[in-house]
Amino acid sequence: MLNSEAELVIPAKAILGEGPCWDSDKKVLYWVNILDKKVNIYDPRSHKNREIQLDQMVGTVVPRRAGGLVVALEKGFHFLDLETEELTPIDDPESHLPENRFNDGKCDPFGRFWAGTMSLSEEKGQGSLYCLDTELRVDKKRESLTISNGLAWSPDQKYMYLIDTPTKKVTRFDYNLKSGDIENPTEVIAFPEGVGVPDGMTIDEEGMLWIAHWGGAQVSRWNPETGEQVSSIPISSLNVTSCAFGGENLDDLYVTTARKNTSEENLDRFPEAGGVFKVRSGVKGLPAYTFNG
Repeated sequence: MLNSEAELVIPAKAILGEGPCWDSDKKVLYWVNILDKKVNIYDPRSHKNREIQLDQMVGTVVPRRAGGLVVALEKGFHFLDLETEELTPIDDPESHLPENRFNDGKCDPFGRFWAGTMSLSEEKGQGSLYCLDTELRVDKKRESLTISNGLAWSPDQKYMYLIDTPTKKVTRFDYNLKSGDIENPTEVIAFPEGVGVPDGMTIDEEGMLWIAHWGGAQVSRWNPETGEQVSSIPISSLNVTSCAFGGENLDDLYVTTARKNTSEENLDRFPEAGGVFKVRSGVKGLPAYTFNG
């Protein structure tokens, strides 16, 4: 265990808090409340959390270099104007699959936006991983996923990591920065029994992966070279959904959680479930990449 305590910074009680992303320029944290269809902007200096209500479930959000945000919703990729709160559709690669929605996603080091999908009923193999490139074209990168989840790129930009939650594994791909191609999938981390399943993920400057445990009340740090867990930090919520480094020095780990699928007994144990927490990690993360389209 790391000698760290998780501090509740947003008592949101979100049904499904997810997708934290730190904007190093604006010094704010973006995160989403998927089922309540909200994008959130948290400013740690004022401790204020702004909510933007949308009309679709929102899986993930990233900052855009040209201003505003890019979001992956039930019905595809959109631009979100932070002044007017208006959405502009970009592309919906699964318009033929009305029972699917977008889930987790991130920008890669080149500034492309990767996001995966899943069936609303979590039907096996119905999800895919897509990439929105800087020319606003969408490519399908992987298919037959069930719950496309955490993404990360190695500090040397040679590898991409992906979680498909029900497999309880992290898969590493060889990653081509210039083309955006991924190949040679290799399983590098397998979750043991009894600790929940892997959900969202981030990476630190040492190349260690930080993984949120859905059903496991913790975030853990792993070495993808050896497949071994290095440490873990308990979180006061059974269902921990994702994590992202932020703060002035990128050494604060922000952690999102959910109240979804939590029994009354566990809500009594974890009354802060659905909140956003902050952990002094003791290591620095990598800056979140921005969409360059």
